[in-house]
Amino acid sequence: MIALLGHSPVDAYRAILTTSFKSSFGIVETIHKWVPLVLLALAFTIPLAAGKYNIGGEGQLLVGATASAAIGIVLADLPLVALLPLVLLGGLLAGSFFAWIAAWLMDRFGVNEILSTVLLNFVSFGIVDYVASEVWSDPAAGHPTTIPIGEGGLLPTVGRPPLHLGVVLALIVAVAVIIVMRRTVPGYELRAVGDNPRAAQVHGVRIGRIAVGSLVIGGALAGLAGAIEVAGVHGKLIEGMQSNYLLLGIIIGLIARGNVLVVPFVAFGISVLEVGASAMQRTAGVPSEMVLIVEALILLFLLFSDVVGARLRRSSR
Repeated sequence: MIALLGHSPVDAYRAILTTSFKSSFGIVETIHKWVPLVLLALAFTIPLAAGKYNIGGEGQLLVGATASAAIGIVLADLPLVALLPLVLLGGLLAGSFFAWIAAWLMDRFGVNEILSTVLLNFVSFGIVDYVASEVWSDPAAGHPTTIPIGEGGLLPTVGRPPLHLGVVLALIVAVAVIIVMRRTVPGYELRAVGDNPRAAQVHGVRIGRIAVGSLVIGGALAGLAGAIEVAGVHGKLIEGMQSNYLLLGIIIGLIARGNVLVVPFVAFGISVLEVGASAMQRTAGVPSEMVLIVEALILLFLLFSDVVGARLRRSSR
């Protein structure tokens, strides 16, 4: 497809695969991109293990970012030791509450969680627009953006170019999720509900509570991603800051086939592609949207291989 557009595929892929590693700026940019991607992928993968689909990671990220920005602005005079934990905790709680709305509708009224989480995304767009345009608007920004949060709410950085310590937090969260999902009773119950809800219920697992809990935990991780974006990258709330993280988080979760151990590595690979997309456009003239096509094709071929494998197994039997 790149060749049909009149460009060099070799130059395009060279730009994608080298941009993230040929300079310290590229490495830092890739790692910063990895943080929201791995958290949103886990926000999708954890409910998926219970047979539920959290398509609201985008809204949960934005609501988490909004809460973090609000705390960082209102309490701007607090020192780092007090303000930063509040900023991060606010994002986490806001994301979990936003996911709980969909989980409660599912558990109480049988509302499909796919429908409710998707629709709640649009609610979050309105919240961000109102906060960034009316409540704490920055008139000099020229775009719906809040004023900066207090310096105490910013994540510390190391090195040059600066790498924010939200990366360490995301890594700790990813390791904790892997341990809980693979080595603890709640993780086993979560997977049991997803594999066979009826058998899990017969053995005393409260499938409704597990399903609700999985969505709430997923929302908390997405909200934390929004908080880290505010505290570590932007220093404020910006309309559109979610980029295409929701789509990529779902793609990562599906490519990893719901395996939380694989998610961080797939997320890093997608981060490399995302950071390389702009370089590909600059150096090879290929539209950056081509990377989305590549990512979609990876997912389609994986799904197609499942279909072919299942048919081959049936044929052999």
